[in-house]
Amino acid sequence: MTTLPDDSANLDRHLSNEELAPVPQSLRTWTQWNIAALWVGMSVCIPTYMLASSLISGGMNWWQAVLTVFLGNLIVLIPMVLNAHAGTKYGISFPVFARASFGVLGANIPAILRAIVACGWFGIQTWIGGWAIYKLALAVIPALAQAPELGFIGINAAQFVCFMLFWTLNVWIFWRGMESIRVVEDWGAPLLLLIGVALLAWAYFQAGGFGPMLGQPSKFATNADFWKFFVPGLTGMVGFWATLSLNIPDFTRLARSQKDQIVGQALGLNTTMPLYAFIGVAVTSATVVIFGETIWDPIELMSRFDNVMVTLVAMFALTLATLTTNLAANVVSPAISFSNLAPHLISRRAGGIITGIIGIAMMPWKLVADPSGYIFTWLIGYSALLGPIGGILIADYFVVRRTELNLRDLYRAKGEYTYRGGFNPIAIIALVIGILPNIPGFLGTINAVTDVSAFWMNLYSYAWFTGFGLAFIVYLALRKAISLR
Repeated sequence: MTTLPDDSANLDRHLSNEELAPVPQSLRTWTQWNIAALWVGMSVCIPTYMLASSLISGGMNWWQAVLTVFLGNLIVLIPMVLNAHAGTKYGISFPVFARASFGVLGANIPAILRAIVACGWFGIQTWIGGWAIYKLALAVIPALAQAPELGFIGINAAQFVCFMLFWTLNVWIFWRGMESIRVVEDWGAPLLLLIGVALLAWAYFQAGGFGPMLGQPSKFATNADFWKFFVPGLTGMVGFWATLSLNIPDFTRLARSQKDQIVGQALGLNTTMPLYAFIGVAVTSATVVIFGETIWDPIELMSRFDNVMVTLVAMFALTLATLTTNLAANVVSPAISFSNLAPHLISRRAGGIITGIIGIAMMPWKLVADPSGYIFTWLIGYSALLGPIGGILIADYFVVRRTELNLRDLYRAKGEYTYRGGFNPIAIIALVIGILPNIPGFLGTINAVTDVSAFWMNLYSYAWFTGFGLAFIVYLALRKAISLR
């Protein structure tokens, strides 16, 4: 699929393999519609459906919650498009792009930090897909609910088998290559949008409207109370795609042009996410009227349908939605990042298997928490790690290098990006400084430390913004003050 630069004989084979090599222009075939379909496929998933739930449970009304989702995606679209530029211009993946700023060996630091987050997401999404399959099976064979418990992992045998079935499906499609993923996204995207609209129509007619929730006012007594909640909520929305804002070159290296990646991302991301967040809010509000209780989990909702055939179609749609998200967002990036550790030993496929194994070992059914924990601990927590990486990448590529990279030296142990033994100390210092201010607030959020001051807790609410901005400034200041040549 890929080729090395023309003088490939002079490249270090410990820094390249078939998947890490730049994609030649002749093989960059993804149009803006392929990119848009990719984002539709990734955005239409159960976490998106439930995204606004934590915001509403925290006090927002429906339009405030949907607007927060929209603004968060609008903000993260900026670093998304900027980091995508190098992938499209040079045909390189995220770990290779990171070599320019972190060094040919130092790039493993941001790559593995990103990969660890992706493994957690892969496990969670695979569990959600397996749960949908389990609920689908229960509709046909109710006796599966009596399957023996697997005490050492905390779920029953039928649930574990369904989880592994979905795990195998993900790994099989990924094994077949990026083109197979593109086909799944292209076919799945329009179908998923259609099903979402159909679910919205069902809820409207069943409930005679969207129920009482859309009419509920904001629960904040003052503007100050609203802003105190809005800021960490917005940070969580940015954090939702902080992962993809880093490794987006893994996909845009296949784009035909910068216009295709920019227009495709703008069309796919910031239309689908708010739409599906609204569908989640509206349908959930209707469940109060239809079932007499609030049902945020769409899998649980669809298992309540009286018609078995409708349930089968709905569960298939949910499984497809989770599959399209998982493949693109949570398998490709860590697979390439693990391959970057030892390109001569670990292929993309081997990296995907490593991702899958870690996803099982993390026992994701134990990671799925309540919506507020999901937003304010998981999303903001890892955004504090990934924000500084984004700041460094953009500062180096756009300000220091003016988008000009030495493509051949990205694959050479001794070259422009060797720095100090393969590591750029300035990037590492900027990364640490970008992360440090958010550590007290994180420890206070998870109750590891109980006496964290209000200053650090409030600063943590801005975790991604703080880390991004601080690392951006520190990196540029140190580059100006210190010569690495």
